[in-house]
Amino acid sequence: MAQKVILVDDLDHSEGDDVARREFPLLNRTFAIDLSDANQQRLSEALAFIEEVLENAREVKQASRSKKAADTSPRLRGYTLTDVREWAREQGLDVPARGKMADEVIEQFIAAHPDISTGDAAAEDGAAEESTGESVAEAAEKVAEKAAEKAAPRAEATAGV
Repeated sequence: MAQKVILVDDLDHSEGDDVARREFPLLNRTFAIDLSDANQQRLSEALAFIEEVLENAREVKQASRSKKAADTSPRLRGYTLTDVREWAREQGLDVPARGKMADEVIEQFIAAHPDISTGDAAAEDGAAEESTGESVAEAAEKVAEKAAEKAAPRAEATAGV
């Protein structure tokens, strides 16, 4: 038994012998639509217009999200996330090479390093000065000493090379 397929124009819903499936490229994609010859002509003109517009236009790219400073957590004053990663690996903990550090790992690091100031940095500076009489200069000196202690083993290792 023979069947007759009647195509209907997808734009004006007309039937006719001139209606056919038409494929056209747009923005690196291929689309298909059933169109009559008249609507195919309209589509071709529209595509030509769009092509002309695109040749004279410029692409607008989405603004990228700003990147936060990775190692500036106020609860790790005096240390960086790199320090936390090194310590965690020494402890046998699995930590990512980059990206967000698990809060549990940071809390363990803080617990293992009682010299870390926790809480708000500005409030701590005032509280530390009031309770211990320690000046900002003295605190800075301690940080410099810690940095020197960290650098000493590296310097010794390279001196032996």
